[in-house]
Parts: sequence; structure tokens; C-alpha cells
Amino acid sequence: MSEKLHIIPHSHEISVSDRRRQKGHSSLVIWFVGLSGSGKSTLASRLEQKLFERGMSTYILDGDNIRAGLNKDLDFSDAARKENIRRIGEVAKLLVDAGVITLTAFITPFEEERNQLKKLLGADQYFEVYVDCPIEECEKRDVKGLYAKARAGEISNFTGISSPFEEPTNPDIRIKTAELSVEEGVEQIIKAIDLKIKTNN
Repeated sequence: MSEKLHIIPHSHEISVSDRRRQKGHSSLVIWFVGLSGSGKSTLASRLEQKLFERGMSTYILDGDNIRAGLNKDLDFSDAARKENIRRIGEVAKLLVDAGVITLTAFITPFEEERNQLKKLLGADQYFEVYVDCPIEECEKRDVKGLYAKARAGEISNFTGISSPFEEPTNPDIRIKTAELSVEEGVEQIIKAIDLKIKTNN
């Protein structure tokens, strides 16, 4: 008999609706997708500041921070990358249930895993931001020198160089960071999120 048969999720007295009502706003995941250096973390950080100033409960899940702790046991193979995203999706789901607007900044290169995230979180709680930036511009911004190392063969399975990036087919919003300032990009996202939150209420 499978041990999983003995796992019975506990039903709590306080619901996600109760938590949202207490906080005064809906909760959802704002998932930033894009190449390394495209501006995901920069946009997520500035957006969180704006939402926090409006009195909203927020939290950012960022790639390097997650890799340094929760997912430090994973490498960068395709299978491990998918597991990385799966775990983050589960954490994000818990935060949404807690009534928190959760921002994530991960490359998330495969369409399959983005579809799985939408299924896991629910279309009404998953807001996909495609941070669209040409790889040439991403390389110019690369303060860590990761692209140069990838091109030199020092880093394997690097998205955009030795590992594919599948462009999102149906993001909720596309932000072209080579053409917009950070503030302009954030304002576009806020307008779209406001509509999403109102729809959720």
C-alpha cells in the first residue's frame, strides 16, 4: 500500500477568503518570466515597493535566494530546473493561501512548466509577466559575467546559450525592458494587476 494514501490534508478553520478579507485585498502570484539579465528581479522589487506602500501584504521569491536555501540540492539539468519551479510553485501556493501577494522572479524557460503553474495555482491566482528583452541587451547588462562564462563553456545548461528558452505564448502582460524604464514597466503591471485584483474580489 502506498504511504501517500495516509496523507490527508487538514482543513483549517480560517479560509483564504477570511485572510483576504482581513488584509483588504486579494492574493495572487505575479510570476516574472524571462532571460537572465532581462530585468525580472528589478521589476519585481520595484513593484513590491509600490504595493507595500499601498498597504498590501507582499513577498518576493527570487532565484538566487531559493537556490541558496530551499533548492540548494538541485543542479541545473532540465529535470532539476523543472523540480526547482515545481517547488517554488508549491511555496507560492501556500503564500497565496495566506493572503499574500507573491512575486516570483525566475527564468522559467519551459512552456510546459508555466502551464503546470497555472493549473496548480488556478488561472485567477496566476499572473504571468513576460519580461521580454533581447539576449544581446541581457548580455550587456550581465554584471555577473554569466553569459561570457556560458559562451566560454564554463557554465553548462545556461538558458539562452546552451539551454533553450521557450517564449511564453500567452502571458498576461509583456514588458519590453529594452524600450521601457523600470517605472514605466511597473506602472503597466500595476494597471493590469488592479484589474485582476478587482476581478478576484
